[in-house]
Amino acid sequence: MALEAYRSKRDFKATSEPKGAKTRKHGHSFVIQKHDATRLHYDFRLEMQGVLKSWAVTRGPSLDPGEKRLAVHVEDHPLDYGDFEGTIPKGQYGGGTVIVWDKGEWKPLGDPEKAYAKGHLEFELQGEKLRGRWHLVRMQHKPGEKRENWLLIKGDDDFARPDGPDILAERPESAKTGRDLAEVARDTPPLKRKPARNSALPESSTTDLTQIKGAKRASMPAFIQPMLATLVTSAPADDRWLHEIKFDGYRLQARIEAGRVKLLTRSGLDWTERFGKPLVEALRDLPVGSAILDTELVVENDSGASDFSALQADLSAGRSDRFRLYVFDLMYLDGFDLQSVPLVDRKDLLRPLLPGTQAILRFSEHFEASGSMVLRHACRLSLEGVVSKLRNSPYRAGRGRSWVKSKCSARQEFVIGGFVPSTTSRKAIGSLILGVYEDGALHHAGRVGTGFSRTVAEDLFARLDQMRQPAPDFDGKLTADETRGAVFVRPDLVAEVEFRAWTADGHLRHASFRGLREDKEAESVMRESPKSAVKPGAAQKRTVALTHPDRLYWPETGVTKEGLADYYAQVWRHIAPFVTGRALALLRCPNGITGEQFFQKHAWKGLNPKIDLVKDPRDKSGQPLISISDLDGMIALVQSATLEIHPWGSTIADWERPDTIIMDLDPGEGVDWPTIVDTAQEVRQRMQDAGLASFVKTSGGKGLHVVAPLKPAADWPAVKAFTKAMAEAMAADAPDRFVATIAKSRRRGKILVDYLRNQRGATAVAAYSTRAREGAPVSAPLAWDELGPDIRPNYFTVENMPTRLAALSSDPWDGFRSEAVVLPGAGRKAKNPG
Repeated sequence: MALEAYRSKRDFKATSEPKGAKTRKHGHSFVIQKHDATRLHYDFRLEMQGVLKSWAVTRGPSLDPGEKRLAVHVEDHPLDYGDFEGTIPKGQYGGGTVIVWDKGEWKPLGDPEKAYAKGHLEFELQGEKLRGRWHLVRMQHKPGEKRENWLLIKGDDDFARPDGPDILAERPESAKTGRDLAEVARDTPPLKRKPARNSALPESSTTDLTQIKGAKRASMPAFIQPMLATLVTSAPADDRWLHEIKFDGYRLQARIEAGRVKLLTRSGLDWTERFGKPLVEALRDLPVGSAILDTELVVENDSGASDFSALQADLSAGRSDRFRLYVFDLMYLDGFDLQSVPLVDRKDLLRPLLPGTQAILRFSEHFEASGSMVLRHACRLSLEGVVSKLRNSPYRAGRGRSWVKSKCSARQEFVIGGFVPSTTSRKAIGSLILGVYEDGALHHAGRVGTGFSRTVAEDLFARLDQMRQPAPDFDGKLTADETRGAVFVRPDLVAEVEFRAWTADGHLRHASFRGLREDKEAESVMRESPKSAVKPGAAQKRTVALTHPDRLYWPETGVTKEGLADYYAQVWRHIAPFVTGRALALLRCPNGITGEQFFQKHAWKGLNPKIDLVKDPRDKSGQPLISISDLDGMIALVQSATLEIHPWGSTIADWERPDTIIMDLDPGEGVDWPTIVDTAQEVRQRMQDAGLASFVKTSGGKGLHVVAPLKPAADWPAVKAFTKAMAEAMAADAPDRFVATIAKSRRRGKILVDYLRNQRGATAVAAYSTRAREGAPVSAPLAWDELGPDIRPNYFTVENMPTRLAALSSDPWDGFRSEAVVLPGAGRKAKNPG
């Protein structure tokens, strides 16, 4: 990082921090500054490349080697910053008191430049408080992260204190002056600021806005109608455009004036009180006198993607700790209307105003690559889509063609015209009846019956039950099927719904509720469809009836029995080769994942006739096993509350000769994700060395599965011996990383290379099968080049897997069976795969 980033964040007329310069000096000083800013933290700085490489350590360094302290990589600082002690004025970047908590020399162990680039610095400190060996280790990047996260770890040496007193509490004073933070704050005189050259501007402004093309002096408007994007089928490709990830939250206009903050919805409603004090305080602390910002409030899920359902849940629960406000435009600043300023210039003005850390306020970065490439990557990660903006466009209210949006799946708002009560609860809705306005009339658009958590289903019932009316407001007559069980309501509420396509009769297909849009007026809701949209093909037909289709299988996520059936209908052509024509072990959960769970491989009373019964030829007197041969069989499993499908590794056409190898990489406690990824690559290489093609998938739980197709030639004992030899070879080569035994006592900090899936009667979860775990994850096939920090074992779910598949140009496991070979050594002494 260059010092430009450091300087751009600071007004040196207002702060006594050194402006500094990059130097050719090659020393090895280090400094740790205790910084009482918005939150108390410690800034860890190492002299490298003529600057101080810097990390913000949120909880400070620890002398316990077992403690891994988060260290967020921040901008480079000048060398003379290492001597800075004083108070940064409030309203300035990093406002608060700073002391030099420790200082001294550091000694790199190895080449520091290579280690820094690789992401693992090992070094010794010779300070007044900290000494001995230390590590700085870069963590894998997560989607949505704007900064590099590292870990600061004490080495296990004579200076370590795993059970000793906390050095931070024991030695709180400055290593430079002996003062504590309070004394420095008290002793720091206020900085006398010279008048700005443009004295008409408030002191917070560091840019002469009179020099910005398009900026106009103006009084601050009460509200600016937001600029809206038009839906298109694909993101534009030429270099006139820049592209931002489309967020899945509430669009808000942040208005800051003389220390007062308002958060207004897109229709101008004041929602400031809904989002808690931390957000308001963060906006109040920005270095501006007055400003109007275009923003989106989101909650990010574990994978780093914004999640509107999670935002709604947090708002309902009164929770605000996960809020993030992404700021993407600046329309007014310190006495100047910026709406006629080109977009790229508005963003250049905006960027230095924001903290630039993993704080509650974040700058919305943009991409200047091909729009199709940005959209493709967003869709592969199951994000909502991309907003593309003409780089020189002014800010103009309303919907136009200067901003366009391209989505990964169909998604829009609908008016709620009625509901069907739940079949499993007297005080919950089972589905919503939806409509859109066309030419002033409300047209029926079908129903949505999944995506409601139990709490949301009950809340919606309580609200809608008070809005009942005897007849629907839809134009035209509804069919008997459309009115069956329906309760009609005043069309006042708006729901956001994700769906796969429109049917030929204008209804939604495979719809899922995402939340209420209380920021939208019902009369503004119209069918949103690009003119060149391709009409959907015929839906996969199923004949198995579902009883209680609104039964919640994943209560918190809102995935119902109907939703699970929809999922399997959408992915059927992908999952079918892995589950048909095989004996299956099933995990059944009649009351969803929060109730009783049991494995079942034999028939049960009342078995649906679409489920096949097959006889194990070795079990002459035993009960028949379960199998399926088509989509109706799959839906019959859904009806029977099957939430996990675990097939045999051989088909019922050839019971004794498996056609699949699966190596289950199961991490013990303390194993990080990069280690699991590296292990999968090692298994891949060993399989390749043995002559096998390999494929990878997430487990939907904690680890990864590496799978290899076989021609059914070798018997079960040969396949088990081959995989056991591979697992034991890995454990022998790296006993500190791998184990081949199932005993949990030996697995802490290591990965179990589980080969026991490769024996007769053993099973493993199928590709694309759901898992009976929180979040409704699925076991997701990946291309090898996708395996990295962005995709974790439970990243793909019932809700986002169809979007991913629709975005891919080809199935990541295309050609799986064509890569099958005879097991190396089959019929003769097997080659050792280790």
